[in-house]
Amino acid sequence: MHELNVNVRFSETDALGHINNTSYFIYLEEARMKFFEALGLASNIEDWNFLLASTKCDFITQGYFNQLLSVRTYLTKVGTKSCEMSHDIICSQTGETIAKGTAILVCFNFGKQKSEPIPETIKERLVSHLVHS
Repeated sequence: MHELNVNVRFSETDALGHINNTSYFIYLEEARMKFFEALGLASNIEDWNFLLASTKCDFITQGYFNQLLSVRTYLTKVGTKSCEMSHDIICSQTGETIAKGTAILVCFNFGKQKSEPIPETIKERLVSHLVHS
């Protein structure tokens, strides 16, 4: 598991005063990248070889300006060409889960413009951080 803390900025809220739905996807993206950085797999853009194929976010309860959020990221599946991540977004002040997300990333060769198997050295790192749900 990897944990990222986010302080909700005013610009991330909407006219109703809660976190705008698009902001959650920004939090999830940052959490994914920090997860990969922690594994040593996202040090520079030239070596990046994953493409976001799918993402989803379920909104459980409302979040608000100036809340401190904890985005917990888990690697839940590693396949031949892809991996799946799950995210829990929790309000640090209350401990309440406000959203849950998932993402599927595909190993992608940007030069050839096609998917390819995850290199074995990367796959080993991913598998070592696999959490079964």
